[in-house]
Amino acid sequence: MPKVKQIKYGIEITKPHSKEMYTHNDKVAKEMKRNVLSEIHKAYSSLQDATQDDGLLRKIGQAIEGYGYGDGYDSDDVKDGAINALHNMENWSIHQEYGYLCSEGIVPKLPQKMLGLDKAEDGCWDCYWEEEDGPIEKVQYDDVLNGIDSKEKI
Repeated sequence: MPKVKQIKYGIEITKPHSKEMYTHNDKVAKEMKRNVLSEIHKAYSSLQDATQDDGLLRKIGQAIEGYGYGDGYDSDDVKDGAINALHNMENWSIHQEYGYLCSEGIVPKLPQKMLGLDKAEDGCWDCYWEEEDGPIEKVQYDDVLNGIDSKEKI
């Protein structure tokens, strides 16, 4: 059976990840972190209204840090901890948690997803990317080598 080359966003999906995949994933992670940071600040700022509780801030913090804060912690602790953890998050981790935050309606969907980190398909419950970018393109290596432009959409 011939090897199949997968291409998404004009980038070949390889194992191990190529430099282009890392560059793409870093760009997507930066946008994710920017959106999450914005929501942390919005949730924190909303606490200036005495009628608001810090439930949303704690929910974001727990998603980012992987643990929750007990009653002994105030909203400043939660905000600072979440921001510090977000700054140091690896791409694979923000990839997973952004999907959750998106499914909860906390952060917006992105135009593109990270490449090579999971086998999630368009339409999954925690998709954080827009689905209008089209399917992954599969190209048969043998066909490319023979000069035939045979593409199969999945």
